[in-house]
Amino acid sequence: MCWPELHFFEPEIWLHWRPEGVEINGPDGVLEDILATEILPVEESVSVTAMHPRMSKPDYLAAVASVREEILDGEVYELNLCQEFYAEQVSLDPVSTFLRLNRASPTPFASFYKWHDRYLLCASPERFLRQNGLQLLSQPIKGTIRRGASPTEDIELKSLLFNDEKERAENLMIVDLVRNDLSRVAQTGSVQVPELFGLYPFRHVWQMISTVTALRRPDLDAVDVLLAAFPMGSMTGAPKVRAMQLIEHYEHTRRGLYSGCVGYIWPAGDFDFNVVIRSLQYNAGTGYLSFQVGSAITYDSEPQREYDECLLKARAMLEVLGAVVQQ
Repeated sequence: MCWPELHFFEPEIWLHWRPEGVEINGPDGVLEDILATEILPVEESVSVTAMHPRMSKPDYLAAVASVREEILDGEVYELNLCQEFYAEQVSLDPVSTFLRLNRASPTPFASFYKWHDRYLLCASPERFLRQNGLQLLSQPIKGTIRRGASPTEDIELKSLLFNDEKERAENLMIVDLVRNDLSRVAQTGSVQVPELFGLYPFRHVWQMISTVTALRRPDLDAVDVLLAAFPMGSMTGAPKVRAMQLIEHYEHTRRGLYSGCVGYIWPAGDFDFNVVIRSLQYNAGTGYLSFQVGSAITYDSEPQREYDECLLKARAMLEVLGAVVQQ
């Protein structure tokens, strides 16, 4: 599914939700136009019964085993291996599907993006990078486990994630990579990790999230920062360049917008961008629907466990579509 590699636009109308209300920015009369807009019923049905893997399960398991050998050979320390699931000739309403997705999986960095007849329905839990004045903040996610069926089981699973040496090692490797990325644009000595291995609950999963901060050098701007940090280490692996080369070799689908970012830049240069994960991509012109999911591979990875993690991350999207994975 083809998207622009880089796309910025200046909105004619934008709304800013504040604690005290909604701020509407646009030409005269926009509020009246909004209030006069008739709210039409939307089509709730989705004609999807199965999502097909672009990479078969045996191929995925074999790829994980091969990546472990790459790690043993010293090519990388960690690699984020992703796979695509797709359906064809699908008819769905993008807006209502997006709303259902975010009811099923409420997330802080959700986004809805339309470009011609292509749609991104994003329920991302991850922030890539924010700039506020000189302050930079990145919050990579590495470490996932399902939510429990009862409060007791939920607490047990949270503790299991926190004490999982493999998950902590994954998270720490990416934190070090982010620290290195930000140090290229940061004031000397300003890179800090105020939170390491933080655990955050979402509807279907617990996520291990760390926070990395830095102070930007005053002689640099937003473009310099984004060039230094993109693509985000949580979606590549470490070291970043070799990880991307191996991703190109092992994955069966070009990622495109997936594992990229969506966000905004204010006129003064402050910005906030997410990581495009947990997202449906839909081409209304062709009826092609897809999503991608992945997991971080280290030498301690067990192929079946990594595959199960992919399906766990796909759970909310499959529920919304009423679909199953069909091999």
